[in-house]
Amino acid sequence: MQGSACCQRPPHPANAGAVIKVFILLLFCRHADSQCKILRCNSQYLAATENLDDSDATGARCDALRAYSSCTRRTARTCRGNLAYHSAVYGIEDLMIQNNCSREGPTSLPQPPQPPPDHQGFTSLDICDYEKSFARKHGRPPAYQHCAAFGDPHVRTFRDQFHTCQVEGSWPLLDNNYLYVQATSSPVVKGSNATAISKLTVIFKNMKECIDEKVYQAEIDNLPVSFVDGSMNGGARPGGSSLVIYERTPGRHVEIRAAHVGTTIAVRQAGRQLSFSIRAAEEVALSFTDEQDLQLCVGGCPPSQRISRSKVDGSGALEKARLLCKEKLPVEDVYFQACVFDVATSGDASFILAARGALEDGEAYHPDVKKLHIFHTDRAMRPCSSPLLIFTSVILVCRMHFYW
Repeated sequence: MQGSACCQRPPHPANAGAVIKVFILLLFCRHADSQCKILRCNSQYLAATENLDDSDATGARCDALRAYSSCTRRTARTCRGNLAYHSAVYGIEDLMIQNNCSREGPTSLPQPPQPPPDHQGFTSLDICDYEKSFARKHGRPPAYQHCAAFGDPHVRTFRDQFHTCQVEGSWPLLDNNYLYVQATSSPVVKGSNATAISKLTVIFKNMKECIDEKVYQAEIDNLPVSFVDGSMNGGARPGGSSLVIYERTPGRHVEIRAAHVGTTIAVRQAGRQLSFSIRAAEEVALSFTDEQDLQLCVGGCPPSQRISRSKVDGSGALEKARLLCKEKLPVEDVYFQACVFDVATSGDASFILAARGALEDGEAYHPDVKKLHIFHTDRAMRPCSSPLLIFTSVILVCRMHFYW
């Protein structure tokens, strides 16, 4: 009896909204080619259906599904072979059957209801200013955390751990209730052991009072100053201006400010590689479940993927790399160590700019300048931090602490 009940479809599509949202969110997490606009179709459908009432849900949802289907047909040529696209096509077909939608009919997306006038001035907009809301609630400014990923690749975690990773393919940097960030690493040159970030995907999740769900994608030689739907802010909601993209250096440096979650993100390109830096409110950075435990910004690289920065072949290449990195990174901290490792192993001087950019982002985003510079031997995973050069005795203490 229980088995047959599991196979029955609900008599009324009241729960369809939740199923649809889960389905679309799964699609957002899939790989999407830069020319394939399926994410835009997904965003439009979500925005059109999230506020539907039960009284008019079926008709309006059918209109939205037909528009969704039309959108996928328009992008079919550039999405051929894309998993997210084909999943959407099959998903739309199933949803139209569940909702008894005909293929003929209106295809205009229903407009989301406009919010009533705010007679209390800017109170509603303050909800979309995390710092103001937090200070009003707690009587103090929020705490912040910093994470960065750059080079071959190196990760500085929210807890100021510093790892060099042997990763290729896609890995989540962040996965919490407000943000999803995924980095894709590829060989610097074909056949090389050196890898670097070649693609970044940032998803700002829907926040009812403030923003529509927004997706930002950057690839080598393509740092857009807009989200994948063409917009430059969080949408038409009252707090839409709380999420804004700025171009700091054309084609080389983009900054995304998300005031609604107290977060600032920098995406840079140096040579043939991307880098990522973030300053996030601590409450936001830690808003995840046990199922979301694989986040490089939180736990760093998995132990099996960590590599030693001391394994560099050739003393000549190492000394040359040290001289080159010293020009841009005079303090011999982990940024300097990462630079030397990358340049010595790849021979690519653009890694110097990547390390320098990561340091500059750290200077701007780290909440405690005294902890910006990390000094430790390569094997020590627990850093010693100081605003000045660390004396040899302190390094030895750290090493003893690690082995203890």
